[in-house]
Amino acid sequence: MANLTLSLDDEILQKAREAALRERTSVNAVVREFLTRYADNRARRLRAMDALDALAARNHSRSEAAWSRESLHEC
Repeated sequence: MANLTLSLDDEILQKAREAALRERTSVNAVVREFLTRYADNRARRLRAMDALDALAARNHSRSEAAWSRESLHEC
């Protein structure tokens, strides 16, 4: 497991320690969980964007008509 050094304001670190203590965990565990969720969410967003790009590319080749602002607002 790798180590990570962070620079934080003393007040922020103290508040994080107090919150972690109330939750019966550690700042280290909180940061680890946050970074895990951050990395997972980022990867999911990138996969979703790739899928959207692929869908747009397939649909663009099927459609010759360009949308206009007016046509999108017609009911």
